[in-house]
This record gives sequence, C-alpha cells and structure tokens, in this order.
Amino acid sequence: MTAVNTFVTMWRFLLTLGPSAMVILMLNSGIQNDRQDIVDEEHRVRSIHIENLRQSYDFIVVGGGSAGCVLAARLSENPEWSVLLLEAGGDEPVLIDLPQMYPVFQRSPWDWKYSTEPSDRYCLAMEDQRCFWPRGKVLGGCSSINAMMYVRGNRRDYDHWAELGNPGWEYNNVLHYFRKTEDNRVPGYEHNPYHGHGGPISVERYRFPSPLLNIFMQSARELGLQHPDGDFNGRTQTGFAPPHGTLRDGLRCSANKGYMRRSWQRPNLDIVLKAFVERLIIDPQTRRTIGVKFEYNLLKYQVRADREVILSAGSLASPQLLMVSGVGPREQLEPLGIPVIQHLPGVGGNLQDHISTSGAIYTFDSHQPGQHLSFIVPEMLNAESVRAFLQGRDSFFYAMPVSEVMGFASTRYQNPQLDWPDVQLFMGSYGYGADGGMIGRRGAAITLDNFAETFEPLIYQDSFVIAPLLMRPRSRGYVQLQSPDPRIHPRIHANYYDDPHDMAIMVEGLKLAHRLTQTPVMQALNATLNIYEWRNCPEVEYLSDAFWECIARYYSQTIYHPVGTCKMAPDHDPSGVVDPRLRVRGLRNLRVIDASIMPTIPTGNTNAPTLMLAERGADIIKEDWLHYPNGGWS
Repeated sequence: MTAVNTFVTMWRFLLTLGPSAMVILMLNSGIQNDRQDIVDEEHRVRSIHIENLRQSYDFIVVGGGSAGCVLAARLSENPEWSVLLLEAGGDEPVLIDLPQMYPVFQRSPWDWKYSTEPSDRYCLAMEDQRCFWPRGKVLGGCSSINAMMYVRGNRRDYDHWAELGNPGWEYNNVLHYFRKTEDNRVPGYEHNPYHGHGGPISVERYRFPSPLLNIFMQSARELGLQHPDGDFNGRTQTGFAPPHGTLRDGLRCSANKGYMRRSWQRPNLDIVLKAFVERLIIDPQTRRTIGVKFEYNLLKYQVRADREVILSAGSLASPQLLMVSGVGPREQLEPLGIPVIQHLPGVGGNLQDHISTSGAIYTFDSHQPGQHLSFIVPEMLNAESVRAFLQGRDSFFYAMPVSEVMGFASTRYQNPQLDWPDVQLFMGSYGYGADGGMIGRRGAAITLDNFAETFEPLIYQDSFVIAPLLMRPRSRGYVQLQSPDPRIHPRIHANYYDDPHDMAIMVEGLKLAHRLTQTPVMQALNATLNIYEWRNCPEVEYLSDAFWECIARYYSQTIYHPVGTCKMAPDHDPSGVVDPRLRVRGLRNLRVIDASIMPTIPTGNTNAPTLMLAERGADIIKEDWLHYPNGGWS
C-alpha cells in the first residue's frame, strides 16, 4: 500500500460526493412536494411553546428514544396524569423514512457520535483504533436511524432474566408486550399466535430486494439451514430467512411515528424538543427524586415531578445522567467533585454489545455483461430512482441491502438442540466497495489507508458480504464518567473479545459464512473472497483461524446494540441498579426504563426488546399507582 493509492482514493471520494449529494437534495425536495404521506404535516410532533411549560408534572420522561416514546404515549393514556417528555434532538427529517438512507444519518446532526476508547484488540483499521457508536439524537432515538430489523430475541433470553432473580420477565409474560407493540402486516401471519395486529409499530418485509436474495436463500438451503417457517420471532429462531422490519408501507415505522404521532396532541402530554437534560434533582436527605434541570435555547429550566422521573436516555446517557446527579460508583464520582447521594457500583457497568465484522467481502461473476446482481450505489442513486420513488413505484430507496437474508446458527460451542443460537449472520447485497466508500467507510470510521488497501480494488464491482454477529458475549465493558459536565461524552470501554471465548465464536461465525459461499449456487457465480496482502497480519495462513481472527480484530463493527449499564437485578446482586419493577436502588420516585436495564443482551437486534420492556414498564407504573396511594414508594 502506498501513499499515492491513499491520495487517489481520497480524491475519488471528493469527486463522487457532489453528484451523490445532488441526488439526495433532489430527493428531499421532491418528497416535500410529492410525497405528502411522508411529510405527514398533520401528525408531525410539535414542541410546546416553552412559556407554556408547567412548574410540575406527574411524570417526567427523560429521553424521547424508543423507550421514552412508548412511556410518554402510554402514561398519557390516563387523562388524570400530566406527562412531560424531554428530548435533546428534534423531529425526524423526511429522509429518515427511507430505509436505504439510514446510513446517511450516522455521523450527522441526528447522531450523538459516540466512539469507544482506543484498543489494541479490536477496531484496529478504524480511526484512532476506536469503534464508532452511532446513537439517535432525534425524537424516536435509535428507532429513527437504525436498519429497522424487527427481531425479538430468543425465548430463553427472557427466561434467563427471570432465573437471575427478575420475576415477571420470563418469556411467557413478555410475549404479551411484544404482541402489544406490533401491527404485523406480513401475508400469512393474520392468525399467528406469536404476533400482534393493530399495535403502534407496523412490521413488514423489506421491499425492492436484489437478485442476490434468492441466491442467498438457495445457499442456505444447500447447507440445510433454511428456517422452517421464515419467522425468527415465532416458534423457533434457528435458520435463514428474509427478515422482518419495522416498516409501514415500505417506509420506516419508528417509535416516533408509531407512538408519538398518534398521542402528542393530548392536552395532558407536553413535549419539549431540543431540551438537553443536565441533571436529575434528588434530595440528598430523603433521596427522593424531585425533578430535572434542562437547557433549552440557551436558557436553564427546572421542573418538578409530583410522582416520578423516568430515565429513558439510553445505555450511554442514562448511566451518565445518574452519575452526574450523584448516583453511581463512589470511586468515579468523588474524584470529579460530584457529591455522592447514592453509592451504586453497578451504574455504567455490565456493558454488552453485539460485535460484528464486515471485512470479508466476496466478489462474483453475474454472467450477465453490463448487468449487476448486487446493488452498485452510483447506478441506483440516480434521477430515475428518485422519480420512481416520488411516483410511489418500487425503488432502490425502499431496499435494505445490509441484510437481505438473516440467519441464526449455533457454532460448535453451542448445543443446536437448544435452539439458542450463538451467532447471527447478515447476508448483504453489497460490501464496502459498492458505494465507493462514501457512506459505509465513513459510518464504520475506516481509515483512508486501510480502505484503499482492502476495499479500493472492489469499487463498483458485484460483491456481497456475510457478516457474523456475536450474540451473547462473555466480555463485559463499562461506561466511565470523565467530567461532571453532561455534555462531555463518557469514556466507553467496550472490552470486545476480553474473554477469548468470544473470539472463538466469532471465528466460527466467519467460517460458517465462508461455507455458505462454497455451496454450488455460490460457486456457479465464482464467489471469491477478496484476497489482499495482509500488511497488518503478514504471517497468517490463508483461511486459518488466525486469518479470520485478523479480519475480526481489524474490521470490527458494532451493530448498535449496547445494553446493560443500569442492570436489572435482585437486591442481593451488588452489580444491580434497578429492581425488577425498574426502580433505582436506594432512591425514591426514580426509575430507569430503556435498554440499559437488560441484565444480559438478547439473541438478536435490540430495538424490539426495548419497545417491549417499555410497554411492560408503563404497565408496571400504572399497576403501582393503582394499587398504592404513593405508587409503592416507601
């Protein structure tokens, strides 16, 4: 690899940026004029005028992400309760609705732009050896910028939560809440007992698949891996099938669209967008949570909660807000001059995520000169695609090429009879080269020289990726406060591959991915792993375990599923932060309800489980205030 190649790559990025940006601008303008179903002005959420802010509310929900939208909508169903929702971001821009556009919103104003601490074990090809962690800074949170995969996890995940000392969270109980969130529109699921109909979140299959989808499915069949009924969220999880997505008429159905647009005009629900919550107000003597302090338009506000404050700021911001408010590990707070109100050593700990790698790209021969079977972005991102979309016809903008087929499998480290897979695989109809590096490289934060060496030879060629995800890591990371200023991001110690068992499973996942490319249907296309000189791992033997490990360590990638940093646990677990009714340990009138409370990460994407736990959390709150005059707070 030479500096000249890197320089050439950089200039190609710059030269292709202009035309791509023009197409996106044309699309945005056209939607405003021609797609009123997307503009949806009548139902768009509007922030209250700040002068109409009340001095107190029954409930204050901090964070308008997936969980916060559910909670604000469900709690305000009681007309006797006043509810305030505070969200640091604004409303969704219209382009967020388009499935294909989701990577554009990473590293944008709608993203908090977190990154992990540098490591010598993962993300070695990334800028400063940091993994980039997008998190939604918009009403709807990560449900507004994710890939919309609707995956609930495995029934054994939730039974395990209950076995850890969290009664009420077993699968047979939470299934009701999965169904409650869902409006399943997939043909053939009308009477399926595992699925809901008429709920706030629409579920469909993705539109506009590439020709590779059928090839992917045939390769899975040839290995005997096809899912028996095509539904990961039903009777069994193991197998390969096209995934379901949180989609309505082919467009994104976020928590904002599903929950807030149908409820925001209630007179007892106030929403303040672009409100940055700085601290929780907690009485140090009584340890009662009184309210919150927030900034809006450069002015400071303080509002009181008559019943509860509910923290739903996500797996990174929820523990940070607890710590800057004096709740967390004493050894972190005192050196920063933060008075300790409640010593809770578990705050920020127990961090888990699904690590993946998209470094193994396969090229192939379509045997059709001038035609591609995979998505080549410059050929799809054009005026004709824009016209088709604006006219309501199928178009590239409905596609989800990152995972046209999804699979769950058990490696040699997991008993397949349990139907509790330890790897998930995304079969994607383009690799990092398909967009010229304009979006994928930037989203993953791959350095220019690593991209030039590894992926530049694949630019605009027919290619695909099969990316394995580690499902239930043994490694645990933590979130470390670095300042009492809530605007300064905490340090994220992801600790991927801390436990060698995690890397062993990832290697097996990569080997399974490679086996899928050796099937007859794939070999008929001459599917070939992109072979390049391993300047970073020069001594490894091709296709050895060390070869796959090198790919995993250099081209590591989060799948955007951090959980666990405010762990739900029984009283005897010293790492717990909330109890099974989601009350913060040792405090009054404060709950955490978001993905941070998950004791262990589910087997699959985490947005559907987050919606589920927020639905259950809302019912818990209603039950407590129905049965006890003070909501059960002592």
